[in-house]
Amino acid sequence: MQLSIRAAEPEDAAAVAGILNAVIEEGVYSVFDTPFTVEDEQRYIESFSKRGVFLLAVRQPDRQVVGFQNMEPFAAYTHAFDHVGVMGTYIAAAHRRQGVATALFAATFEAARRKSFEKIFTFVRSDNQAALAAYLKHGFSVIGTARRQAKIRGAYVDEILIEKFL
Repeated sequence: MQLSIRAAEPEDAAAVAGILNAVIEEGVYSVFDTPFTVEDEQRYIESFSKRGVFLLAVRQPDRQVVGFQNMEPFAAYTHAFDHVGVMGTYIAAAHRRQGVATALFAATFEAARRKSFEKIFTFVRSDNQAALAAYLKHGFSVIGTARRQAKIRGAYVDEILIEKFL
């Protein structure tokens, strides 16, 4: 599959919401439990942090968005965390295990370094072994487990805390 990676634009809101809502509906890959409207996503993209990185994987030549990755500053309430970003990765089900995440990770790491980030931090559901394997493959390390961190459809889910130094 031929991919291009580019920054998200407000006009991409429907594609982003479509991927994210499908992941939410699957109920096993994210702690998000409520679908997002196209308008929600458009507002999110429009107000996305200037220091953040929000990239789309676009299949060529038909220009279909098949995944996205975003990384925002960890906190805005202190400069002590200015070097840390928090990341999320979402790939359309039909395009998983086809190199989409690999392309996104490479581009996000490069953009994060340009924006003076030194570390990326995130959480992965403990029952999402495929996502954990993908992050570990790209240099993340497990630093702990948040027990009963989320309650999804009445069941507690642990989250694995991971980080990568750039």
